Amino acid sequence: MVEGELALALFGTVCLLLLFGFPVALTLAGTALLFAAIGAIVGHFDASFVSALSGRLFGTMTNETLVAVPLFILMGVTLERAKIAEQLLASMASAMGRQTGGLGVSVIIVGALLAASTGIVGATVVTMGVLALPTMLRAGYQPALASGLICATGTLGQIIPPSIALVLLGDIMSTAYQQAQLKAGIINTQTVSVGDLFVGSLVPGLLLVGLYLGYLLWVAWRNPNHCPAPEQTSEEQTSIFQAILPPLALIVVVLGSIIVGAATPTEAAGVGAVGALLLAALRGALSRSTLSDIAKSTMETTSMVFLILVGAALFSLVFRGFGGDQLIEEFFAGLSGGPAMALLIVMVVMFLLGFILDFIEITFVVVPIIAPILLMMGFDPIWLGVMIAVNLQTSFLTPPFGFALFYLRGVADEVVATADIYRGVIPFVFIQLLLLLTLWWFPGLVTSLPAALGR
Repeated sequence: MVEGELALALFGTVCLLLLFGFPVALTLAGTALLFAAIGAIVGHFDASFVSALSGRLFGTMTNETLVAVPLFILMGVTLERAKIAEQLLASMASAMGRQTGGLGVSVIIVGALLAASTGIVGATVVTMGVLALPTMLRAGYQPALASGLICATGTLGQIIPPSIALVLLGDIMSTAYQQAQLKAGIINTQTVSVGDLFVGSLVPGLLLVGLYLGYLLWVAWRNPNHCPAPEQTSEEQTSIFQAILPPLALIVVVLGSIIVGAATPTEAAGVGAVGALLLAALRGALSRSTLSDIAKSTMETTSMVFLILVGAALFSLVFRGFGGDQLIEEFFAGLSGGPAMALLIVMVVMFLLGFILDFIEITFVVVPIIAPILLMMGFDPIWLGVMIAVNLQTSFLTPPFGFALFYLRGVADEVVATADIYRGVIPFVFIQLLLLLTLWWFPGLVTSLPAALGR
């Protein structure tokens, strides 16, 4: 029982330190090592678990799937630096004409296109905050609605592929699925890939865009003064196809090659990165200084992700060394509500953790622990992965530590108060929870497309 108590203390200490803002990777690794040392001293921890770290890291670094992470980051950073979003937003706003809520509709559509182009939430929120927020405020949009709309559409990069979050989650779900099958006595295990999650998340991602649009149109109908009609110029109208077609073509090539099975996510990421560089070069935005900036930003983001992977691997080993995974299995086995109750508890806990932790922290700390247990209960791995992804998406929006809120606060005009940003995202948090419930009751929205494509 002492080992179980140490496992819970380890998890609680990590969450507490992260809440105080300590670096994620160093917190995971340092706390794990500290508890491992304490456990070894008191005779309740086998140090051989820590010695397995080198093999775990070697497996991570040689994982071809994770090569897609720096490539998709490179693709997203390049499109951001090429200012493609700026032209997209101007053209879409012009195309909507003088319709009430037209500018907001443009923001949602451009945000969805950027999400599918970059897969990076921070880049989308900052870009849309710089470009769209001043325009919306000048047009008379309510500050809360404008800021909430930008934050929410910026998080679409979590669920609309190609998403960095889906790449990381897909790799973890693949390992968890194989672990669950081995524990069930299945020797010839089946696999679930990042591409499967990409295909499974397409319909939910588009459905979420539709829900955002529906909410905005409802607000425009009930309170047209909250989202007045935008200005229109014929000069911008003529450039809409020129603005939309290049990034749209890149999206089709990247996602299409994955969906039809012509390329793996890693191969498609390479094509996307090269395509983004070509688009930037054709726009004349690929100077030497820009290339240096792109390379530096890509390296910093990639290093952050993989350093967290190292810390999470060490945390996972120590947590299992204390028997934490067995403790959680016993807890779920004792629930009276069965698999549905177990899933409900996990979803609620993840949602609450999203108030204080980032999606990467939850993905690397919580998902590897609970995913094998839920998969052993018979849940479809693609459906479960998308459910977790949608739930984690809310962590960007939930006050007080939603990262999308911080990103927008950093670039927002002084006339937008922090309270306006917090108040503005609340309806979109409920919309995401509505999507989560919809996917629970209608799992075919996730599983039908992968099944039709033979995945």
